[in-house]
Amino acid sequence: MFDSTALGEHLQDNWRFWFVTITLIVAAVIDGYKLKVPNWLTFPFILSGLVVGLLTGGWAGLGYAFLGMLVGLALLLPAYAIGGMGAGDVKLLAGVGAWIGTMDTLYAFCVSAVVGGVIAILMVLYRRDWKKHYYQFLAIWTEVVTIRDPEQLSTIAAERKSTMLLLPYGIPIAIGTIAYFAFAGLL
Repeated sequence: MFDSTALGEHLQDNWRFWFVTITLIVAAVIDGYKLKVPNWLTFPFILSGLVVGLLTGGWAGLGYAFLGMLVGLALLLPAYAIGGMGAGDVKLLAGVGAWIGTMDTLYAFCVSAVVGGVIAILMVLYRRDWKKHYYQFLAIWTEVVTIRDPEQLSTIAAERKSTMLLLPYGIPIAIGTIAYFAFAGLL
């Protein structure tokens, strides 16, 4: 039997997760088409998460949202620093963090990383160019381990970009985060 009261209470308690879900779907669609998550989406997403944190939890809520934002930034910033990810993806996860806090962002990131890995493998298998991507992976790994200079690694990554199979990472972020929300009973 359908209980509209329980549904209403659930939506009221979890509206933040629904807002994040809708925003992530929009970001994933744009990233899929343009290989870019635009600033007009990410900056308001981050800012509104901070504002909602302040309005709903006072200074402590703002602090919680800010910490979540920092966690989102910290998780993807290393990949961005060496040229392995776009800034829009980093800002998108920062926005997720501002809205849902530290631990949920960490869990969502973990699921997103697995989803991203699976999608990357499927893309390589679909293209039937396993050997090329295997050697590219080894080259990138060797560069990361031996060079260790983010600026130099970023330059090398920019030069290699045209030969790479690119994964619009907004899609794994959306799928992984929404899957985590569903699994955790937040949707």
